[in-house]
Amino acid sequence: MEETGMEKLTLKIEGMSCGHCVKSVERVLAAAPGVKAGKVEVGRAEMDYDPVKISSHEIARRIGEEGYTAEIV
Repeated sequence: MEETGMEKLTLKIEGMSCGHCVKSVERVLAAAPGVKAGKVEVGRAEMDYDPVKISSHEIARRIGEEGYTAEIV
């Protein structure tokens, strides 16, 4: 069940090529306020997030700081 106020976000992530990349993105999401861990795989991440606590663009920016290019789908 989705929490009140939570929105779904899907990101296309370029630059990921292995399990280490997946773990790196998972760590970014786990550290981001208002993000509920979702599904991360090579090239893509899906999650629920609270837009009051963090914006979708901020999530993408944080992933970008790890060296990947994240695009909102």
